[in-house]
Amino acid sequence: MVAPRYGFVAGCPLYSSVSLGLGAGVTTGMERTLDRKQKQDFIADLNGALGKASTIVVTHYSGLTVAEISKLRKQMRDVGAFFKVTKNTLALRAVEGTDFEAVGPMFTGPTAIAYSEDPVAPAKVAMEFAKTNPKLVIIGGAFGTQMLDADGVKAIATLPSLDELRGKLVGLLQAPATKIAGVLQAPAGQVARVLSAYAEKGEAA
Repeated sequence: MVAPRYGFVAGCPLYSSVSLGLGAGVTTGMERTLDRKQKQDFIADLNGALGKASTIVVTHYSGLTVAEISKLRKQMRDVGAFFKVTKNTLALRAVEGTDFEAVGPMFTGPTAIAYSEDPVAPAKVAMEFAKTNPKLVIIGGAFGTQMLDADGVKAIATLPSLDELRGKLVGLLQAPATKIAGVLQAPAGQVARVLSAYAEKGEAA
């Protein structure tokens, strides 16, 4: 997935006026720095990226420093996901025509979104980061067309990522027959979770 051209938090002039850590009411300054053509390009880029994504996680970032958000963005990139501070009005337009259109009402306050083609990675990284950085608040999101509240995002985060699943499958192919038999006898819920993750990935492809 290619990151959109606009909207990076650190090192990007579009967000040079962001004052992170000042609480609700802080604005990104995007209205002052983007003309109409740039806004259209931003919306088109984000819409294209979300059109390829399997999962979106909506968060509030108020109180996080630039360094903390940069750290989270790197953690997302490391697993093929993206984390972006958004202007709510532009994000609302960007989700139009995607599976995530129904998350629009979540775009209030100091919003940032995480998304990826991997159906699990954004939720997993966001939830793990929030454990030690409680100022990142998980609002909800969507898993394909399935709307999620904060508990739903937490549930998705417990699933194995696609990379983890691939590793397990490779190990399984190399495992002795007794181990394969044990996996096949695993609780139905565990098997269902694995199949669900792959099914959602297939639908998003």
